[in-house]
Amino acid sequence: MAMATTETSRDAARWQDFLQLLKPRVMSLVVFTALTGLVCAPVAVNPILGAVAILCIAVGAGASGALNMWYDADIDAKMRRTRGRPVPSGKVQGADALTLGVVLSLFSVMLMGMALNWLAAGLLAFTILFYAVVYTMWLKRWTAQNIVIGGLAGALPPVIGWAAASGDAPLNAWLLCAIIFMWTPPHFWALSLYTSEDYAKAGVPMMPVVKGASSTRTQILVYSLLLVPVCIAPSFTGLGGPAYLSVSALGGLVFLLLAWRLFRSRAGDAADPRRTAQSPGGLYDVRAGARDARNLFAFSILYLALLFATLLAEHLMGVAPLELFA
Repeated sequence: MAMATTETSRDAARWQDFLQLLKPRVMSLVVFTALTGLVCAPVAVNPILGAVAILCIAVGAGASGALNMWYDADIDAKMRRTRGRPVPSGKVQGADALTLGVVLSLFSVMLMGMALNWLAAGLLAFTILFYAVVYTMWLKRWTAQNIVIGGLAGALPPVIGWAAASGDAPLNAWLLCAIIFMWTPPHFWALSLYTSEDYAKAGVPMMPVVKGASSTRTQILVYSLLLVPVCIAPSFTGLGGPAYLSVSALGGLVFLLLAWRLFRSRAGDAADPRRTAQSPGGLYDVRAGARDARNLFAFSILYLALLFATLLAEHLMGVAPLELFA
């Protein structure tokens, strides 16, 4: 019976299932932030080498996703948001996901080192290992600070992009990293406030499961207060221009308003505030009690995208940075 099931799973596997292993939506964010880091580096980059660098970062991100889905298949099968992924649904064998992740990891790191430089390759290798081993295999199942510490993996792509272009990683590159690092807890904890039942069933110690919804809302507000000054900081270090200052400041005010409304709400107190068991928009389709969490989660994505898009546009158009304290 087990062999028949395995054979059926192998027959059902399509190229789309293997693409899904790479977490294309996450990959797109990684590519976007890495491209911003590469363009912001104060050097001229050969377009072909720049494209190779972005390819390596994209492939490395996909490798991390495949390794994550291989190891997390047991808990993904228990969560409504993730049970349709290729490995827990039986469309792709776990061994195939592992093999894909390892091969893509080696390919991306070696190509980065040979085509660009070994600093960028080393940072890429560290990012893959940190996400696949430190976060996925250890932090995610062990501590409620999993998102805080593990967020470093998602924050490093702009540093890798910068290093690929210039061969070094100065303060401004790490400032881009700091923006994503500080953005990650309020972003994911807002989501976890209305998906905490999933995490509880899977035994994942997300903050609302371990500390409760009220504590999570408080910590979201604290991290939001810390995040906004970090987002504005590039305007004072010679990285961001006038448009960036406007976007980071005005968007930051909206972010803080939404975080304050979430803090004053009862979001996360209900067992499972989502409306439907499964639907294409289910991640955002929540009852009234969870809308403040949903709104902050949605706006956080827009805010981060606007920050990096503005930086990217300013540098591509040659807009002079403010350099107030640079």
